[in-house]
Amino acid sequence: MPNPVAHFAIHADDCARAKQFYGRVFGWTFEPWGPPEFWRVHTTPDGIHGALQKRRAPVTGAGMIGFECTIAVEDVAATVAKIVAEGGEITMPAFEIEGVGTLAMFRDTEGNVVGAMQYVARGEA
Repeated sequence: MPNPVAHFAIHADDCARAKQFYGRVFGWTFEPWGPPEFWRVHTTPDGIHGALQKRRAPVTGAGMIGFECTIAVEDVAATVAKIVAEGGEITMPAFEIEGVGTLAMFRDTEGNVVGAMQYVARGEA
């Protein structure tokens, strides 16, 4: 039996800035939890929930470190505009993956690389 992804964590240099970015762009909410500079992230009632926490070690070197996370969005163009308005950077403009949807990659305010995907509705592929 496959094992589903059950949790994610966003590592941040400036947690207040990261909370503002993800709250304004994706509508997520945050709840203080556990140690200082640690919050539970609430996405949607049925979505995977995660954590926002102070970065424990600096990121060094080139290339991706850790898992790549992709967030499902209703309108990738509108999401890209919000990302830029809130201080994020588009690292790969939106492009179509046939039969899957339209994906844009961005760097959040904390330097993390994330995807925003407008999935094709079932039956449209």
